[in-house]
Amino acid sequence: MANQVEPRLIQPLFDELQKERFVTLATIDHETGGPNVSAISWVLAKDEETIYFAIDNRSRILQNINQNDKAVINIIANESTYSIQGNASVKEERLADVPLKLALVEVKINEVRDVMFYGSKIVAEPQYDKTYDKNAAAKLDRQVMDAMKKA
Repeated sequence: MANQVEPRLIQPLFDELQKERFVTLATIDHETGGPNVSAISWVLAKDEETIYFAIDNRSRILQNINQNDKAVINIIANESTYSIQGNASVKEERLADVPLKLALVEVKINEVRDVMFYGSKIVAEPQYDKTYDKNAAAKLDRQVMDAMKKA
């Protein structure tokens, strides 16, 4: 059975990307030309064809995207693993109403591919815990997600 490929987010993925969550992001390294993978959590599906994410505006990710706009977001959700491939660009150099200097990146989706190996399903999704002041983390998370929703 071939893995499913869609031109946009399916509803369960869109729903999962309405809140902060763990995903990995692959870009092309601007120095080596090889793959570069990062873990990020401030991610939001703006619509079925667009994903936003916020990152420190000094991040290597931005340098990579500015040189080569190809990006892949990997998400574990809906009992499977998905590769969301698209073209990334900086939408805002500085995200408004957020105390940190964060850039807003927009990914225009080209394809969504179910990449889970045959005959299996995810039974537990990744979880993480903030290791700094929980109240400060929750406040910052709300600010970032609200700012992305307004963008």
